[in-house]
Amino acid sequence: MNFFYNFYFFSPEVYIIMSLFTLILFGVIFSTSSFYGYPILFKNVGFLVLQISIFTFILAIFQEPQLVFTWNKFLINDYFTYYARLILILTFISWIFLVFNHEDKKNLNLFEFWVLVLLSFIALSCVIHSFDLLTIYLSIELQSLTFYILASFNRLSEFSTEAGLKYFILGAFASALMLFGFTLLYGLTGLTNLEDFFLFFSNNINEDKILLYGSFFAILLITIAILFKLNVAPFHFWSPDVYEGSASSLTAFFAILPKIALVGILIKILIFLSHDFILSWRNLILLCCLISSFIGTVGALKQTKWKRFVAYSAINHMSFVLLALLASDSEAVSSALFYLIVYIVTSFLFFSVVLSIKFFKFPKTIPSRFILDSQTLKQANPFLAFYLLIAIFSMAGVPPLAGFFAKFFTLFAGVKAKMYGLPVFLVVFNCLASFYYIRFIKIIYFDEAPKIVLLKPTDKFNAILSSSCVIFIICIFIDIELILVITKLMASCFNKF
Repeated sequence: MNFFYNFYFFSPEVYIIMSLFTLILFGVIFSTSSFYGYPILFKNVGFLVLQISIFTFILAIFQEPQLVFTWNKFLINDYFTYYARLILILTFISWIFLVFNHEDKKNLNLFEFWVLVLLSFIALSCVIHSFDLLTIYLSIELQSLTFYILASFNRLSEFSTEAGLKYFILGAFASALMLFGFTLLYGLTGLTNLEDFFLFFSNNINEDKILLYGSFFAILLITIAILFKLNVAPFHFWSPDVYEGSASSLTAFFAILPKIALVGILIKILIFLSHDFILSWRNLILLCCLISSFIGTVGALKQTKWKRFVAYSAINHMSFVLLALLASDSEAVSSALFYLIVYIVTSFLFFSVVLSIKFFKFPKTIPSRFILDSQTLKQANPFLAFYLLIAIFSMAGVPPLAGFFAKFFTLFAGVKAKMYGLPVFLVVFNCLASFYYIRFIKIIYFDEAPKIVLLKPTDKFNAILSSSCVIFIICIFIDIELILVITKLMASCFNKF
């Protein structure tokens, strides 16, 4: 029976792993076949990955969400893991729709691209289910290693090589901090399971000063490493260069997919490991929240390129998530998860518009790199201009769009926890951030383009995705409880606050 449960709750991941092996065999055999003329299997494998993702979603959605520990408490299944995995799969499918017809004309037309993407997806799913220091470290490292390779996947671009190398060096340093923290914790306590840590730290350990200060230092290192992975200031220095050097599709992948999994791990660390150090970690999160809001706002004001703007904007958005976590209750966690869902949808809309801005210059198309390229949108494609307007207003928190409700709930969680200064600080800097959002409006609708250019028509996959995101962002106020019910069920698993 235990063997059955171990595989039942992990069956979507097992299916992906078996499919991954099949994809590797398919790609190696056919791409090296002289009989078939050494075909490029990028689109073939891409369609197969899309099919695998849809079948994985069907497998996952028909499972029962219940609290079960599997694989000797290495993994956990509860409401959070159930819905977080569904969100992750839907995000992955949406990303495939976003980039499917984007990168096939560039130097990424190798089937290994999809294999690495699927590996990183498996790693993120394992991060969501992890409930032990060993599985947390191994799954995060698998995700990081695939990200390093993907960042430098375009071997003909020196910017891509630089991005991959910089990401690898700084990421290895963060991984070393995390491993040192885990090792120190195990050496002091002899434990690796998060539930055991919660029971251990619930007792009074103030009498043993070595255990107290050693555990505090270990948890500090672990939290810093996870904040680095989440692109939180002041551990953000890798993100602008990595986002800029990577391919546009991979920039969207790095900016969107890991958020829900890594925030879940951060919440678990703060609950189960930091139970007796709540004042200490709250000071760290408070400091990171303030710095992220400041650097994200000020850094984005000076950016002229899409990808670097996205990097600094993501830093600013993470400050609202950290504010909700500082409130330290179930409703605040629900607000943070709601903010992440809205951030994911808004980011997809933003990237769908940016990736659709391709200038046709015979005989090839040139993708947009600079924000000023959007000057031509109002004449060349008014729908894209309107979609970008909706994405920008949602990021700025303009009512009644989804971004307004996301920021309202996180700010309300901070006020409810009697942290009046921090929400005021974030509101002030969000008002300052509105200046560079207004600059977008000026560029799109009021600046005259220096010349008339021809845009390549938007593909069907991208049009479906962007239209769905616009409907979600505009119409969310009609039934906002539908999303809140899911986030509250996910947050109910963290009632140990």
